Amino acid sequence: MSHHLDSPLARQDTRLDITDVYLFRGTSGTVFVMDVNSSAAGNNYPEQFHPEALYEFKVDTDGDAVEDVTFRITFGHSEADGEQTLEVRRLDGEASRDRTAAGVLLGQGRTENEITCKGGVRVWAGMAGEPFYIEPTVLGAIREAIAHGTAVNLTGWSKEKAVNAFADTTVSSIVLEVPDDGFTTKTIGFWGVTVLATDSGGWRQINRAGKPMIQPIFNPDNSERASIYNTSQPVEDPQRYGALVSKLVADVVRAMGTTSDPQAYGQLVSELCFPDILHYEIGTPAVYGFAKRNGRALSDNAPEVMFSMVTNSALSDGLRASAATGSIRPEFPYVAAVPPRLRASREGKAA
Repeated sequence: MSHHLDSPLARQDTRLDITDVYLFRGTSGTVFVMDVNSSAAGNNYPEQFHPEALYEFKVDTDGDAVEDVTFRITFGHSEADGEQTLEVRRLDGEASRDRTAAGVLLGQGRTENEITCKGGVRVWAGMAGEPFYIEPTVLGAIREAIAHGTAVNLTGWSKEKAVNAFADTTVSSIVLEVPDDGFTTKTIGFWGVTVLATDSGGWRQINRAGKPMIQPIFNPDNSERASIYNTSQPVEDPQRYGALVSKLVADVVRAMGTTSDPQAYGQLVSELCFPDILHYEIGTPAVYGFAKRNGRALSDNAPEVMFSMVTNSALSDGLRASAATGSIRPEFPYVAAVPPRLRASREGKAA
């Protein structure tokens, strides 16, 4: 759900499974968030973050769906206190697309601690309350409709029955805040990537995430297509997946009778989805909503927006931000602190 456990490849090690990414205005700059390793998976690891992986924040500054800046974060093995060391590097231009490039070291530190880096960049990584919330019955109905080209069937369900499938769950979160002068353009695009070292000495992309809900709605989570999607690049999306998504949406809205031209509507939705990148105007309020899509705030009800877009009808899931785990913090690192009982439970399982 959202991008949780969204493919067979991602489920092999959920420390590499990107559950969601967020992009919004912070107190000192633009905030990028990448969440991985949901406790909903039930997996236990000695480290929150994979020590042989790259966690990359990809930023497109010229609108061509190719990264121009990469912020790369790597982690060490878990130490006696359970924390991990981490490094933050910035790579620009061609180096941003080269996983053998060293880039510029911005800073070093440890998980669960705020790290101030060169140029005013701030980083925090650690366990956080899950900000994502979704109604599983509604998601199931959307998936069923997409899979079979039928109308969404919510017979027997009502908003009063709404539950959050991710209530009382946690994620391993990486928060990166970059001052406004860290970019040369006003509008940026962002997607997150996890990459794992291979036995042959290279790197393999495991997961990627940009816009919310693309994978769970359009790619069955047990399919080879879902794994291939995670290893591809956003610039390839329109050609690879545009026609498929256009047809899937057209079939649903045709069955529901919510447009007079299903084919044209399906094409429109496809163009809104791809390339699978979050776009944001630096310095402005973030919102992933019905009237505007500009970044994505931690509290946005992205599933409701996506469900309504796919069906071309108002489709409420009955949930609000208060259904999420914990309370979002107004200051850095912004993500919700983990309630003590949940932290103790998860740390105990991983011990």
